This record gives sequence, structure tokens and C-alpha cells, in this order.
Amino acid sequence: QLQLVESGGGLVQPGGSLTLSCAASGFSLDLYAVGWFRQGPGREREGVACMNSNGGRTNYAASVKGRFAISRDDAKNTVSLQMNSLKPEDTAIYYCAADAATICTFDDTRYDYWGQGTQVKVSS
Repeated sequence: QLQLVESGGGLVQPGGSLTLSCAASGFSLDLYAVGWFRQGPGREREGVACMNSNGGRTNYAASVKGRFAISRDDAKNTVSLQMNSLKPEDTAIYYCAADAATICTFDDTRYDYWGQGTQVKVSS
């Protein structure tokens, strides 16, 4: 069964950090571009960070640039999102996704596989 499973979400205070992980099973992530998306309360899903299949290119939403970092460990078949200096507006369900086209994009229609999401809440 081909699937992505996220973990690492939770409640954190403003200014804090969290690391989200996404584990793939049934396929090799190294052949795919990977992306992190989020959907906040009452908002549309938006791209947060993405990385090409070879790790050579990354892209970040302006709202998270300098605070978030995407990384991948192809040996472990995982992708991670390190989130620092978290703000209340980062509160959302975070999803990882894999795109067989191998190119980093925030076009969510391009992605072939999606995780079930993990909740992140930033609040004091």
C-alpha cells in the first residue's frame, strides 16, 4: 500500500519550534519531489515548502522563509519540516505530499500522494 504518514504535530507556544516528519511506505521517495502544505482554520490549503527529487532545489512560502526548513533522508524514506519561531498564524493542519514529476511546486494538483495530516497549534 502506497502511503505517507506525518507525525510530530502538537501544541507549542509562540516562538517555539516543532519538527514534522513524513514517512513513505510502498514507494521510494527519492524518485519524487516532496512538499509540505497546510490548511488553517477557514483558509485554503497553501504550499509551505517543497524540494526537488534530487534535493537540488527548494522553495518556501514568503510567510515561512527563514523560519522553516525542509529536508529529506532518502535512506530512511522520510521528509521533514523544521519549524522555528512559530507564530499563531502558523496554526494549521500540515500535510506532506509526493510528486512523481520530481519538480518542486506549490501546485497541489500536481501531487500524487498525500498524508493524512498532522495538527499544529501555536498558542500561549
